[in-house]
Amino acid sequence: MGLQFGVFDHIEPVPGMALEEIYEKRLVQIEKLDQAGFYAYHLAEHHTPAVHSLAPSQNVFLAAVSQRTKQLHFGPFVYVLPLHHPIRLIEEISMLDNLSGGRMEVGVGRGGVLEAYFWGQDSDVEVNYARFLETLAIIRHGLSHEELDYHGEFYDFDTLPMRLRPKQTPYPPLWYMRNIETAALQGMNCILDVPMWELGGYVKRYREIWEETHGLPLLTLQGAEPKIGLSLHMLLADTDEEAVAQAKPAWEAYRWNLGTPRRLEAEQRGLTQFIGENAGLRPSTAPSREIGSREGQALTGSAPPQGQARRNPGGLSTTSLAGSPESMREFLDEYIESGANYFVCSFQWGDLSHEQAMRTIELFTTEVMPHYVDRTAPANGH
Repeated sequence: MGLQFGVFDHIEPVPGMALEEIYEKRLVQIEKLDQAGFYAYHLAEHHTPAVHSLAPSQNVFLAAVSQRTKQLHFGPFVYVLPLHHPIRLIEEISMLDNLSGGRMEVGVGRGGVLEAYFWGQDSDVEVNYARFLETLAIIRHGLSHEELDYHGEFYDFDTLPMRLRPKQTPYPPLWYMRNIETAALQGMNCILDVPMWELGGYVKRYREIWEETHGLPLLTLQGAEPKIGLSLHMLLADTDEEAVAQAKPAWEAYRWNLGTPRRLEAEQRGLTQFIGENAGLRPSTAPSREIGSREGQALTGSAPPQGQARRNPGGLSTTSLAGSPESMREFLDEYIESGANYFVCSFQWGDLSHEQAMRTIELFTTEVMPHYVDRTAPANGH
């Protein structure tokens, strides 16, 4: 399989732009992605008090996407499963898969306990994880069977008829973010946000776990090679200097949008259980996200220069790119060597305008993508 391309999106606020116009311009961008040959559009889920996601009900927006595109796959990345009733998800996934002719992709995740708290749920991290696992089990069974019979801790269904069924069998492809072990064990595609120099190690370990768990050949339940790769924020311009000048303030705006409003809300309410060391608590039984720096170094055969993670073009961070098309091609040449077969872009983030995003999309689709769509990533991850 040659390198395929996707897009990850939050749909952040745009200064001075009404919500109606933000939605319409984003749909224009998505039409361009469809025409340019991107594989999929992945949409995040966040809720108030977060301000960096203006499509908290992903399925509503994705229904519009299904009617404005012809080839592009699309889906949530991710459904925060503890916040959803599993029957509603089964029904709406089935609707979207049929509305699109079988182009639905389903990302799943646990989400954060702060969001669960504001949602009115138990915010204990262990309960949150148990709810995630149970909801996942239910939607997998309900999407692939004519009846749902499930008796768990949170839900109880007694031979409930599944009137709606997805077009894809046994159900649309599943995705998981930031955890290769969970993704491989569960037979899911995976998107990561690790530094580039670590990627080869993660790809290799992901495929090892997949083979140990599911055997060879490495195929999803839908019969495709599992996808794994990085998600990176991107801004392209004619020169590196021009790209960095535009991207730097936008990156600061993105970082503020992503974390500050929720943190301030928690501090103002005295919610110390979600602040500081408690902000990133993980369930005791959840697989680790990291393979460890030493293991990663051993697997990739490389280390970050002078103990520092390699900076991407533009030097803003390990999860952003800012440069010319030529710099982008140099980056992707190295990217392919990791064995990754999927590359996920974010085109409009922070306070970038629609015009800036469309310029990056134009440069990427005309001067970068054509160099890679027919190239095959090494099967062994080296």
